[in-house]
Amino acid sequence: MKPVILAGGSGSRLWPKSRAALPKQFLSLTEEQTMLQSTVSRLDGLDVEPAIFICNEAHRFLVAEQLRQQGRQHGGILLEPMGRNTAPAIALAALHAQLNGEDPVLLVLAADHLIKDQRAFHKAIAHANALALSGKLVTFGIVPDSPHTGYGYIRRGEQLNQAETGFAVSQFVEKPDADTAKKYIDNGDYFWNSGMFMFKASRYLQELEKFAPKMLEICKQAISTEAKDLDFVRIDSAIFATCPDDSVDYAVMEKTDDAAMVPLNAGWNDVGSWSSLWETADKKDSQGNVTVGDVMLADVRNSYVNSEQRLIAVVGLDDVVVVETKDAILVANKNKVQDIKTIVNSLKQQHRPEFEFHREVFRPWGSYDSIDNGQRFQVKRITVNAGEKLSVQMHHHRAEHWIVVSGTAKVTNGDKTFLVTENESTYIPIGVVHALENPGKLPLELIEVQSGSYLGEDDIVRFSDRYGRSQDKKGK
Repeated sequence: MKPVILAGGSGSRLWPKSRAALPKQFLSLTEEQTMLQSTVSRLDGLDVEPAIFICNEAHRFLVAEQLRQQGRQHGGILLEPMGRNTAPAIALAALHAQLNGEDPVLLVLAADHLIKDQRAFHKAIAHANALALSGKLVTFGIVPDSPHTGYGYIRRGEQLNQAETGFAVSQFVEKPDADTAKKYIDNGDYFWNSGMFMFKASRYLQELEKFAPKMLEICKQAISTEAKDLDFVRIDSAIFATCPDDSVDYAVMEKTDDAAMVPLNAGWNDVGSWSSLWETADKKDSQGNVTVGDVMLADVRNSYVNSEQRLIAVVGLDDVVVVETKDAILVANKNKVQDIKTIVNSLKQQHRPEFEFHREVFRPWGSYDSIDNGQRFQVKRITVNAGEKLSVQMHHHRAEHWIVVSGTAKVTNGDKTFLVTENESTYIPIGVVHALENPGKLPLELIEVQSGSYLGEDDIVRFSDRYGRSQDKKGK
């Protein structure tokens, strides 16, 4: 069995925590581990090979770093040049899994789901594996606990085994209105569509060839020239751009005669909104509130309040969501959190940085936090991980002062290379080629003061980069 973990998506309904450059699957929202790390840890105890991960170009180092933190191996990190939905993504993974002449059973999981009961999850996987080995294309149907209107539904058909652990799929149903959802629950044959699947790689590709032959052919062409880049597998961008955009449900599962469903009752939630985090929280106070961070409440009920840095005080409100980050605050009615996407779309249209980045931005070498700025200056706190190095670069419009707070910096400044230690500083003039490296065993912390006529992150010319980012235009 080879897991395939889909790690794309922007999680826009969880803004301001989740943003384009650091979406929800890479955040710690429900426990200490990130959602991606929890998805991987959930597989412990199963007889599985290292997982294949699928993500976009911008998130490749996040996947690699979070796996490194856990000491995990992987079976390939496939980089989608652009999003084309789940059917092509799974096709790329299936083709990649067959490269060595193997034909594993693929366990397709989203990187951003919450599953509380790992034992029940493993039992469902065992039931699904037996069906997959027999040639079925299996989906997991969540046993519903309410008439939810935010999920699609699966209607079970005939029983496929005596243990009542597998059923044929009678029908896939779109997200219903409230009255229809209640009828589904009362009927007892309807389950939430989890978006998790299991099938042999060959069976998925056979069905894809039957129902979406153009998609399969494009995926074959795009991955036939796959290029290794560090831990990553790059897919041909020009070819993949011509691929149809379609979900696995529409492309295959709703059309195949071999769709099967295994019921799953394991505390599943897709964590699609702030109200989901309130619903699934293990601890609520006596008034039904969930709080994270430095929070004070007075006469507040059934609310979710999350503080990242500052004290949040809420008085006399019910059913609200308040979320604070270093650069944004969200206040919403708990029953209207789906509309947060309206705010996110406006941020995107206005090209505001809060759409894509947090104030603290993570890079493969570490991170930087913009702590102050004015018309012709910007101050950043920079952390360079042990043994890492920023690209060799140059700026046209700004000079930089570097003050080392802790650790030792190896600095290239023009034709000179030297060490800068704690409480020492150096100056990088405009137009001078420079580089910053941490040669030590501990993180390097420094303050960078930029000054100049333009301080945008796109004022950069890269000459070399150990992370293969020479063509990127997104700064450090």
